[in-house]
Amino acid sequence: MFQLYRPLSFLVCLLLTITVSQAQQTGANFFESGITKSKSGDFMGALQAFSMAIGANPENAPSYYNRGLAKANLKDHRGAILDYDRAIELNGKDALAYLSRGVSKSKQDDHRAALMDFSRAIELAPDDAQAYYYRGVSRSRLEQYRGALQDFSKTIELDPNNVQTLYARGITKQKLDDYAGSLADFSKVIELNPKRAQAYAGRGASLVQLKQYQKAAEDLNKAIELAPEDGESFYNRGFAKSKLEDYKSAMNDYDRAIALSGTNYRAFYGRGFCRGKLGDQRGAIQDFSTAIELDNANVETKVVYNGKISRPILDGLRNAVQQKNIIDALSTERSEAYFNRAISKSKTNDVKGATADLNKAIELNPTYSEAYFTRGLIRSQQGDQKGAILDCNSALQLDPKYAEVYYVRGIIRHSLGDENGGCLDLSKSGELGYTPSYKAISDYCN
Repeated sequence: MFQLYRPLSFLVCLLLTITVSQAQQTGANFFESGITKSKSGDFMGALQAFSMAIGANPENAPSYYNRGLAKANLKDHRGAILDYDRAIELNGKDALAYLSRGVSKSKQDDHRAALMDFSRAIELAPDDAQAYYYRGVSRSRLEQYRGALQDFSKTIELDPNNVQTLYARGITKQKLDDYAGSLADFSKVIELNPKRAQAYAGRGASLVQLKQYQKAAEDLNKAIELAPEDGESFYNRGFAKSKLEDYKSAMNDYDRAIALSGTNYRAFYGRGFCRGKLGDQRGAIQDFSTAIELDNANVETKVVYNGKISRPILDGLRNAVQQKNIIDALSTERSEAYFNRAISKSKTNDVKGATADLNKAIELNPTYSEAYFTRGLIRSQQGDQKGAILDCNSALQLDPKYAEVYYVRGIIRHSLGDENGGCLDLSKSGELGYTPSYKAISDYCN
């Protein structure tokens, strides 16, 4: 018998082929195991399986990608990024790898790098709605709101009932001061998911900005019913109630907002306003002081009566003026809090403190016409009629239709002997709708 002999090199090649085949098969088994464990939520087990798959076949991009996903689900975003890097190195056309890496980078607050990954994912898969959504989120974080709006709109074009994106677009429209436009997005979210408290809260906040206070309160009632620990909804509802002059109920909302977040300086401001309206001036001053001081980088300055209107008459006419004192949103520099604290101080006869607060309000907001007018009233009360006229002039430069200012300037001018100028001011005040001017004209201008 003849025995068949094969060259040694052939046997080595055969052995290597079998070994590689077995390794690939083993790698495939580990990979499938990783997929199964990921689907069941066992991300630690999945991570181990994908690591075994990589050990068996270190050039398999999907193993790195899926291990990255497992790490991301375990909140290990830095480790996930390294795996996505390797997956992309092995397969630079994998849109999902760019998308997932972008998500992990955004979790690390590296939004500029994330944005680049999302843009690349969109280049590779231009119909992937989620890529536009995530890019929109990163743009929002970078305050690129118009770009974010475009991305969210594209997502909705591709996926019209995407609740998450509809809500995000509504918030972005608010950032762009398009409160009316945001209503449709929040309403669509509510239609698709009537239990989503955030949508009621968002719509309520927009309605406040649109001065539809009763409707806003109704939406915020629902938001609070669904999410009773949402301090911002309590604050917004309190603000709406303040605008509706329901001060007692508003104060309860501000109390709750403060209990939920002791750093909500706007809630202290709102509560101070309500306390002032309800006669608690000392409590109002305390709240306004807190509103000013809390987390604020800005916290740290004789006349002859010749007309028919004598000093006592002037005081009586002026003190009867009803000031424009309605609650306004608290700006970042807190000038409104200084202004309202001044009013409360003036009602407790703390003239010096009131004047100092009005000076600060004007310093922080030089276009604050009400603050000039109020300071003018106080100056007039203290006998500084020329200073009062200067403040009235400033208020009118800022708000030429401020009827009460014309009235006060008119009676002061008249008291100083400028009967013609005073009566012209009173006439303008009446023209603008301040009816007490006509009584003064009748008494002193004829």
